[in-house]
Amino acid sequence: MADITRRFGWRHLRGVPTAHIRHHRAGHLVHDGPGLSFWYRSLTAALSEIPVDDRELAMTFHARTHDFQDVSVQATVTYRISDPGIAAARLDFSIDPDTGVWRGAPLEHLSTLLTETAQQHALDVLARTPLEALADGVAEVRERVAAGLGAEPRLPATGIEVVAVRVMALRPEPEVERALRTPAREQIQQEADRATYERRAVAVERERAIAENELASRIELARREEQLVEQRGTNARREAQEQAAADAVRAEAEAARTVRLAEAEAARAVRLADAEATRSVRLAEAEARRTVALGEAEASAAREVGEARAEAQAAWLRVHADADVATLHALTATRLAENLPHIDSVTVSPDVLTGLLARLGNGERA
Repeated sequence: MADITRRFGWRHLRGVPTAHIRHHRAGHLVHDGPGLSFWYRSLTAALSEIPVDDRELAMTFHARTHDFQDVSVQATVTYRISDPGIAAARLDFSIDPDTGVWRGAPLEHLSTLLTETAQQHALDVLARTPLEALADGVAEVRERVAAGLGAEPRLPATGIEVVAVRVMALRPEPEVERALRTPAREQIQQEADRATYERRAVAVERERAIAENELASRIELARREEQLVEQRGTNARREAQEQAAADAVRAEAEAARTVRLAEAEAARAVRLADAEATRSVRLAEAEARRTVALGEAEASAAREVGEARAEAQAAWLRVHADADVATLHALTATRLAENLPHIDSVTVSPDVLTGLLARLGNGERA
């Protein structure tokens, strides 16, 4: 769309390289070309903007084949306006001089013209073709649509040139498409099943080989275990023989050592016995001498103690013989008091205290 600017009652139009501008003033063509830029007055100007770039027109329509099967066609037509003057004369490409917006919808008319023309040629070729023949591809439909559009007289008369035609897909109804897919799917499934069976066969063969290898490994392992058992028995016998020889040598050495120890112990016992006997004799002699000496000392001490006691008794008797009766009574009371038991406390009953007080009173009166 052209860029229009307002300045003091004038308008300035600036176009783009992909848009062809036609400017009429008072019925005369003033400006004509792509990418123009000029000043004009909106009240006296008639402007047209025709796009000259390549445009893509996508279309989808339904058709029926020779065997009465409905199909959907998806195609794209690339076109451009090759003669802007003819296109501006046949279609309304005029724009508002103030806003630059198309007054009509010329591109929609072009789309309708191209779609209907392409659809007509596609329907013609599909109506003569069975559905199974379409499985080979869309080349025939594309060539027929391109040839039909190229030979259509209305397009050059409108200034339109078809650049390319592409047909992306031809799709039947979902049920028919599933039915058409069934053989291919069955074939693919058969191939998959065959591949599965082959894989299983290979797996079984490999498992058999693995089992045989395992069996051979077990046999070899059993044989080696047998050899190992034999070798272990041989080693055990040899070890037992060596152990027996070592035990015999050890027993002989132990016996010799025991004999030597016994002889040494006997000699030591004899020496100890002799020493003990000598010591016992000496101890007996010393004990006898000590006993004799002790007996003599005890006898002497006993004689001296007896003599001392006799002298003390005699002196005691002499002292008592010379003392009076009152002194003897006092000594008797003293000896009696020394031999009495220890008394911590004395309890005097009222009866005893009353009698003592009564006796004390009678003594005072007397």
